[in-house]
Amino acid sequence: MSLSTPHYLIVPGWQGSPAEHWQSHWQRVLPNSARVEQDDWMQPRQAAWVRRLEEAIARAPGPVILIGHSLGCVTIAHWATQASPALLERVRGALLVAPADVERAECPQPLRNFAPLPRQPLPFPSLLVASDNDPAASASSALQLAADWYAEATLLSGVGHINVKSGHCRWEQGFAWLYRLQQRIDEHARRYA
Repeated sequence: MSLSTPHYLIVPGWQGSPAEHWQSHWQRVLPNSARVEQDDWMQPRQAAWVRRLEEAIARAPGPVILIGHSLGCVTIAHWATQASPALLERVRGALLVAPADVERAECPQPLRNFAPLPRQPLPFPSLLVASDNDPAASASSALQLAADWYAEATLLSGVGHINVKSGHCRWEQGFAWLYRLQQRIDEHARRYA
């Protein structure tokens, strides 16, 4: 499979992404896409979520681009810290949208087992899109995660958690960041060819 036709893996966060969520819309319109399904969306366990992500990457028919939201972003970062080199090579890049700060004081109890947040650089190109008024992560926390993960950061103004509740159902504007990520992936591939 060429870089021009990647396999997209949608990685939802806590409580999953309902049918009207932008991740579900993207799954319906992006070719070669699939969702990482979890056994328990309400009481997430870090080890189980990371294992499901690993299984999905291993099953993918070719190179993958990860599209994470909220706790899904944190799951991707945890996976990257312990993944085998062979599976890491299959990931071309990651779009990380509204990552959840699981270390914040008001973090919901079911998410706390994902702390501490991984701080190691991600070993693949990544782009982090956050909001300056996201209840799941302050702007400074999101920007620090981007710096830690070596992700290109975009901070949007007043868009909340970039989910259904904040009015982001189809989120067509988000495709601009997916396109930007794919440009970074192509640049990375040329640099290391």
